[in-house]
Amino acid sequence: MPTRGVNRRIVGSLAAVWVAIFPVITQAQSYPTRPVRIVVAFSAGGTTDILARSVGQQLTERLKQPFVVDNKPGAGGNIGTELVVRSAPDGYTLIVDSVGPIAVNPTLYKGLSYNPLTDLVPIVQIADVPNVLVVHPSLRVNNFEEFIAYAKANSGKLNYSSTGVGTSSHLSGFMLCKRAGIEAVHVPYKGADALNDLLSGRVQFMFATIPSVIQHIQAGKLLPVAVSSAKRSRSLPEVPTVIENGLPGFEAGSWFGFFAPKGTPEPVIVQLNKTVNEILAVPSIEKQLIREGADPVGGTPAEFGQFVQREYEKWRLIVRESGATVE
Repeated sequence: MPTRGVNRRIVGSLAAVWVAIFPVITQAQSYPTRPVRIVVAFSAGGTTDILARSVGQQLTERLKQPFVVDNKPGAGGNIGTELVVRSAPDGYTLIVDSVGPIAVNPTLYKGLSYNPLTDLVPIVQIADVPNVLVVHPSLRVNNFEEFIAYAKANSGKLNYSSTGVGTSSHLSGFMLCKRAGIEAVHVPYKGADALNDLLSGRVQFMFATIPSVIQHIQAGKLLPVAVSSAKRSRSLPEVPTVIENGLPGFEAGSWFGFFAPKGTPEPVIVQLNKTVNEILAVPSIEKQLIREGADPVGGTPAEFGQFVQREYEKWRLIVRESGATVE
């Protein structure tokens, strides 16, 4: 009789567990059953927005539910990122986020009320987007070597723009000045004004994401002299890296990927990862992203998580060295 009682308790416990996990399994198997919101923590028209809309459209076609981009800009990406951190972990609120909000801001911003490295779950890396060092044609330089020689000969007279203090464009410029031994004035902007003033010649150089400047490069309005990635970009294969130009270890590119709130069911993460990887493997989509300035990546959630951690460690040191801080 005691054995029969124990068996009843075991059966009862197993039934309780099944009742608890059955909705999760059912949800994952049928996901999605309604529209999914993709938050973008920056304004429409930027690199994050472009990638989110490109992949979101493909997700809509493949998973038969709308994947709708919702732009929530502000505070260097923190507003949109925190919105997702506080959202229900059900797979219906995702974010396409980038190096700034995930790997830079935890050190740059004092007193963040959340930790993007632990409060978000990495799903898949969409793309690497190297920064490209572009200069105004008025400098009349032809390559990286000539640019550095010009900057040294005009020490303190050149201005470089960025999309804000602590952004990838700012920190890339800081690294270049320090490593190459040049002095230039940093002029921070908010968003697209940084590029506009470079195009007008008010500032002389800038590290910009390739998608934001590739059309201006092709039109001859800006001269690309180096990319900040470890290897050449497939979008600008003729442009050498900073490393090739004699500054070993210089890696300061941008990257973009999908994240979900912590606690999102694992089967949902797996399905999204699988579908995005399938999208990135389509030759026409791969060529489109490369044409727009992005190098498609893909991979597993674990690989993306490990990459994000390495990026955080790298940028933490650079932010501290630069002295950049935002209250």
